[in-house]
Amino acid sequence: MKLVDNVVKSFKVAKIFRQNTNKINCVDFSPDGLSIVSSSEDDQIVIYDCEKGTQVRTINSKKYGVELILFTHAKNTAIHSSTKIDDTIRYLSLHDNKYIRYFPGHTKKVVTLSMAPTEDQFLSGSLDKTLRLWDIRSPNCHGLMHLSGRPVAAFDPEGLIFAAGINSDVIKLYDLRSFDRGPFTTFKLPAEKECDWTGLKFSRDGKTILVSTNGSLIRLVDAFTGQALQTFTGHFNNKGIPIEASFSPDSQYVFSGSTDGKIHVWNADTGYKLCVLNGDHTAPVQCVQFNPKYMMLASACTNMSFWLPTIDE
Repeated sequence: MKLVDNVVKSFKVAKIFRQNTNKINCVDFSPDGLSIVSSSEDDQIVIYDCEKGTQVRTINSKKYGVELILFTHAKNTAIHSSTKIDDTIRYLSLHDNKYIRYFPGHTKKVVTLSMAPTEDQFLSGSLDKTLRLWDIRSPNCHGLMHLSGRPVAAFDPEGLIFAAGINSDVIKLYDLRSFDRGPFTTFKLPAEKECDWTGLKFSRDGKTILVSTNGSLIRLVDAFTGQALQTFTGHFNNKGIPIEASFSPDSQYVFSGSTDGKIHVWNADTGYKLCVLNGDHTAPVQCVQFNPKYMMLASACTNMSFWLPTIDE
């Protein structure tokens, strides 16, 4: 089944989960598309089965809190940032709720996490104005970059380079093998007037970078030239919260949450708004992601919703 306009427009909510009592901050699909994990302000980590459409397990992180969470490459393990005690990143076995390792170093809140697509490395960026590179097998930081402002960061799909967005107007690209020599290219973009960058993602084909904000616009940038290609608008963000924007796996479409509880969809090439999907979210939708392997969308406010297409083409 191929993603075309009619199929995207036909997406409807197939399942709603009401496990959480507070807003869901972060969701992440496993690389095989079979599971999704969420973290919430109520200190709960919830794992779902995407094939069966069921809730598999809930883990309480009352001691450390949880804000950002990502699957690692091993099944049933994740890394997450903390909201209590300190700003250490924690490596958790989702199978038996035991911590495997801690990654200390950040002195302020961690605001960006990115897992390398092929290796056991990950990036973390913090309000302490540093970006750190880690290997999941070692508690020691493998690389430390001091930046001039709040960072957002992401690996490219091949895991050879990573991008760091700084001060909401600069994107720096680093080669993973020689990042200590500094960025190999720097793109200067027009400074955002009314919002800050809160997220960065490469498209699956590696050609573009999607920049999400805590305002009501999303930027699309050419990953090779730094040229601003599109600005997606029309969704609502009257609360100044970081609203996630995501690509479809074929890089054709961009999906975003909204404070009006709806999902807004644009054509990535033309910037044209394709549709607004209404899933009866009762609160702002902060998270929205497309499954990397299956024809399925997930969105979250306080509730988690699974979306499926209702037509074949």
